[in-house]
Amino acid sequence: MTGKTSFLDSVSRNFDKAADLSSLPKGLLAQIKACNSVYQMRFPVKIGNDYQVIEAYRVQHSHHRLPTKGGIRYSQKVNQDEVMALATLMTYKCAIVDVPFGGAKGGVKISPRAYTTAQLQKITRRYTAELIRKNFIGPGIDVPAPDYGTGAREMSWILDTYLTFKGGELDAAGCVTGKPVNLYGIRGRTEATGRGVYYALKETLSYADDMKELGLTTGMEGKTIAVQGLGNVGYYAASICQYEGGAKIVSVAEYEGAIYNEKGIDIDKLMKFRKKTGSILGFPGSKTMKSRKDVLTVKCDILIPAALEGQIHKGNAKSVKAKIVAEAANGPVTADAEEILLKKGVMILPDMYINAGGVTVSYFEWLKNLSHMRFGRLEKRFDHNTYMNLVGLVEEKTGKTIGAKEKDFLTRGADEIDLVRSGLEETMITAYQQIRLIKKRKKKVTDLRTAAFINALDKIASDYMTLGIFP
Repeated sequence: MTGKTSFLDSVSRNFDKAADLSSLPKGLLAQIKACNSVYQMRFPVKIGNDYQVIEAYRVQHSHHRLPTKGGIRYSQKVNQDEVMALATLMTYKCAIVDVPFGGAKGGVKISPRAYTTAQLQKITRRYTAELIRKNFIGPGIDVPAPDYGTGAREMSWILDTYLTFKGGELDAAGCVTGKPVNLYGIRGRTEATGRGVYYALKETLSYADDMKELGLTTGMEGKTIAVQGLGNVGYYAASICQYEGGAKIVSVAEYEGAIYNEKGIDIDKLMKFRKKTGSILGFPGSKTMKSRKDVLTVKCDILIPAALEGQIHKGNAKSVKAKIVAEAANGPVTADAEEILLKKGVMILPDMYINAGGVTVSYFEWLKNLSHMRFGRLEKRFDHNTYMNLVGLVEEKTGKTIGAKEKDFLTRGADEIDLVRSGLEETMITAYQQIRLIKKRKKKVTDLRTAAFINALDKIASDYMTLGIFP
């Protein structure tokens, strides 16, 4: 496509940029860069009275840690290079947030809109059967998750198919994550990537010296945000930034077009409007933009591209007016575009960090499945009783009492959702601090993506050296 670089080429170029600044052996860097296993498949599925041959992929980028981990994408644009690029990013993403998985990714070349629910179920189950036959799925082998075009429904079909083949396997529920909560899933998974974006932005905006360079004040309150894509990631990122962070959403783009309102767009009201009308266009108080791509060039503090890769390329990068680009999607900024944005002084929060909330909470779900117990079950009531005793002791010593609501607030033990959010926030904060420290300490590192790559390479290399493969 004119003006655009391929996704895999962008990932490779970003890797090479970081590798040139690394002191790691060239052979080790070559091993880290290479995709270990690529499974390309074609299988027949009966659709109506005809049979269709479905093209699909599963790529395991790195086996330095097992299982490998990564989502399954349903899109007519799926191809081998794209799945390889996504799997590669997953390896680095897991390393950055200290999740003990190798990277993987899956893709099925279909448009979900073109099929009924029953037909999608057939395709999903057949795809899963192919993975099982080739030993490309399992709680200790390779653990898929949702991605673009898939969700909890598809993950439940995958689990059920896996159980049909391997029903006696003790940890079978851990073969896939992103499942419905009532089917071995975990609370907080649906919002995880979007909430991770919020935690990452909140931490980024907390550093006064960094914000001063961008001409911004610290804190999320009052920041203007434009969002491309209102899927799980875009919606939750926008919603949480607005309602918990106090940000103002000024522009939103979806499949049908883009809207703008400098006074702000209420995301929840917009979602209700879209559900009712089938479109975001015509939302009260908003102005319809000429093109849905115009959201990328809106004047704002933060741009959140949460759709597909390659959205900001060398053909439109010069028109981007945001001061921070938060890559909620995978690969929305090409390598060529990144060079242009960095020269303009734009801060880019790289995808392999900022959208790692999904894999982080998937890790929590996997741990839950292996432990066969929901988080908080053992300690919640103990913590509540302990806090009640402490409050009672303070009341006794001071001769004062507090109201029932205040007492409930102070003494409640943590539910699963509280622990998941706490763990996610800790993960995103710690990862950003590590990346930022590398950028500050290494003179030749001038951007956060390169710093993130170096962080990932060092951790992966340490694993290889510990294994004795590269002494």
